Amino acid sequence: MGKKQQQTKDDSSTNLERRHLVIGWAGLSVFLSLGIILEILHGLKLDLYLDVRNSTRRLMWTLAHAHGTLFSLVHLAFALTASRLVSSRLQAASHCLTWALILMPLGFLFGGLWLYGSDPGLGILLVPLGAISMLLGVLLTLRSVLFHRS
Repeated sequence: MGKKQQQTKDDSSTNLERRHLVIGWAGLSVFLSLGIILEILHGLKLDLYLDVRNSTRRLMWTLAHAHGTLFSLVHLAFALTASRLVSSRLQAASHCLTWALILMPLGFLFGGLWLYGSDPGLGILLVPLGAISMLLGVLLTLRSVLFHRS
């Protein structure tokens, strides 16, 4: 492999690594802030959050916070993986993981904003798309790790 081709692969890997470091740390900032807001709502004993009639909202928002935080950590782990591997499959995995971080927490957040009785709002329809994106991203990353040639 020529020097120019090696440099291109190194640049691609470095760009992917940096992208996921930014996404991971930005996501943690957003979703940990959401957790602090939820704690404030709880501490102030606001009916919007704590009333029994709003238990679905509380669950949805808690799930948005938890999944967003966890998926942000997955991005940081992916950045570490991308720094050690060069694989065309990592680009596809990158896109899947990014969509997962957007879709699933937003689905839970929007599902809790507009409730239909005790049912979540239509935003909840984003959750399965986010779950499938996360699973695909993880499987593509696993495949890259398993079939990586040093």
